[in-house]
Amino acid sequence: MAVRDVVNLLRGSVSLEVTGEFPERFLNLCAQRGSAFWGVDWPDSHTLRLTVAWQDRAGLEELAERTGCVIAQGGKRGLPPFLTRFKKRYALLAGLTAALLAFCLLGRVVMVVEVEGNERVPSAVILTELRRLGLRPGAYGPGLSVRDISNEALLRMEDLSWMAVNLHGIRAQVLVREKIPKPELLDETILGDIVAEAPGIVTRVETWAGDPAVEEGDTVLAGEVLIRGSVRMDPPQYSEREPLWMAVRAMGRVEGRTWRILTASIPLTAEVKAPTGEEKTFWSATILGQRVNFYQNSGIPFDRYDKISKTWNVRLPGGSLPFTLRREICQGWETAETSIDLQAAQAMLEQQLLRRLQDQLGQTGTVVSHSFSAQETGEGLKVTLTAECEEELGRFIPAA
Repeated sequence: MAVRDVVNLLRGSVSLEVTGEFPERFLNLCAQRGSAFWGVDWPDSHTLRLTVAWQDRAGLEELAERTGCVIAQGGKRGLPPFLTRFKKRYALLAGLTAALLAFCLLGRVVMVVEVEGNERVPSAVILTELRRLGLRPGAYGPGLSVRDISNEALLRMEDLSWMAVNLHGIRAQVLVREKIPKPELLDETILGDIVAEAPGIVTRVETWAGDPAVEEGDTVLAGEVLIRGSVRMDPPQYSEREPLWMAVRAMGRVEGRTWRILTASIPLTAEVKAPTGEEKTFWSATILGQRVNFYQNSGIPFDRYDKISKTWNVRLPGGSLPFTLRREICQGWETAETSIDLQAAQAMLEQQLLRRLQDQLGQTGTVVSHSFSAQETGEGLKVTLTAECEEELGRFIPAA
């Protein structure tokens, strides 16, 4: 759209059809008067069509009478004709004005704050700190000093090394970089041995410092020394001196095959929830971080209940807006005793035992094979896990 078309839309226009013996005289009088017109068309010698600016439409009937012509008004275009429709509709005019003000102002208000680039530091922690510094939904964007906010947030959050805040209309984009954790330094001044943490058969010995006390294929017990924290220093050849021993911090890796037995049990009966049929619903809304409850301070008439919540967010193509509607349904219940499903209970205990075993092995240990056995006793269902594993046997024990 050309600039001239935009100007014509803003100032408004009206189409006229002038009919008479000499319509060209009407056109000359309009030019002498200084009225803006364009789009002149001659359907025939006695008819003239043109478009006149909205502010110059007054007084054209008088010019037509002086030239013996008749004016017929056609279509209206532009902003002024559109606003005249609301001349006596005050409510609509107020609504239009409010909509225009909201469009101009809300476009500068932060509606969404998004955090990107974090892995170890939770987004909720970063958003909480930014809220304390003034960056939150509902804040006026041009009034925020994003550089000062970034610098202050970095001083308060030791786990971050860099932060940048970018404002994109109603969206605030927070880019962060986390600090690389310092490696744990090994204090070699603390002397000691590496001993077996669990009984097993040694499959690999790798000594970095100290003297190995076992070889591949040896069977060791828990607490047995695997790598001694001492180094033998032999005297020169043909010397009559005794060998010397130097105390060091034993370092190395001893892997082996182990067998672990874990047990878990569960009662044969359990208390379950039985719904009572009582129910109460609460509605609330959150607008720019402020919660508005649509209920008074009414309590819940039952002691035991489950709360079921559902939230509806206002979404745009660029993301969610800080306007939410929330419904909370409180459903009453009471306890009742029932027999457990043995198959489901056994499967649950087996999963728990496998997780416990993996926690004991850590990231370096692996399970070679495992088996389960289940037994019903007077106290409940007992499940036993027997596993063959490959893991690191040794752990460092400081010298006394």
